Formats: sequence, C-alpha cells, structure tokens
Amino acid sequence: MTEKTTDGARSETPATSDQWAARLLQTRWIVRAPIPLFRAGLGWLFGGRFVMVEHIGRKSGEPRYVVLEVIERETNALRVASGHGPRAQWLKNLAANPAARLWVGRSKGVPAMARVLPEIDAAAALARYARVHPDAWEHLKGAMDELNGGEVTIPVVEFTPPSR
Repeated sequence: MTEKTTDGARSETPATSDQWAARLLQTRWIVRAPIPLFRAGLGWLFGGRFVMVEHIGRKSGEPRYVVLEVIERETNALRVASGHGPRAQWLKNLAANPAARLWVGRSKGVPAMARVLPEIDAAAALARYARVHPDAWEHLKGAMDELNGGEVTIPVVEFTPPSR
C-alpha cells in the first residue's frame, strides 16, 4: 500500500490487518474454499463456528452456497452477519426466497427458513457477539467497514426450522 507524504512523494506503508482481511474476503477462491469441505461432510472441522448455507439464486433459480460465521445460536435459531452489508448476493437471494438448507458441525442439509432481523435486533445480536468475542469483533468490524468503504449497518440473518 502506498500513500503520499507531505512533500508529494510516495512511501510504502504496511496494510493494516483489517485491510488484509477485507482483501481476503474479496478473494473468491479463498471465501469459497470451505464449501467442498462442508459438502464432503467435514463441516465439523470448523467446530460449529461456521455454517454452510444452501440458498436459491433469485435470478437463476439454481442452488447457491456460502459459508458464514455463526455469531449467535440458541435452541432452534442460528444467526449470521452479512460482512458485505446489504449488497451481499446471498442476502439478496434469501430475501427473495427464505428457504435454505444448513450444514453445521456434523449436521448436513438441515432445512431452515431465513429472516433478516430488524436493525435494532441485529445491533443487539452484534453487541452480544462483541462481548463474547471482543478480539474477533474488532477485526471483523474493521474488515467489514473496510469492505464497505466506511461504517455500515451490518444485516443479521436468523435461521429457524421451517414451520409445518
């Protein structure tokens, strides 16, 4: 990374860890790398901290996959945050069709329904995550802000079992 000095010359400055994290989150092969592991039944390697979500493309109608960090879990509820903010394709797909299947730990293809939480509930869930994982939150929030060009409202999605 370069920046201008006061005399107009350029000097090299090391990128912050948040900038590196943001770059990694924009690298398609890196963020998609866990998908084959989950599909092969190896989701348990991630210790339940990550979930693979199968959702349906809103335009293509084809199954799509994304691996996300679980920020909170309760009985019959699992919550994830959208690091790319409201522009994330998986978020748009789930808003169009909330039916999903989840792979987490040793569970594979569990049917679920997605619901984008209201901003106040999303903020509360993220605050709880920040209390439980302060170091992870500091870097996650920094990377999300870097990705989105400044502070952004972070949507949170809650997955629950489908109603019968």
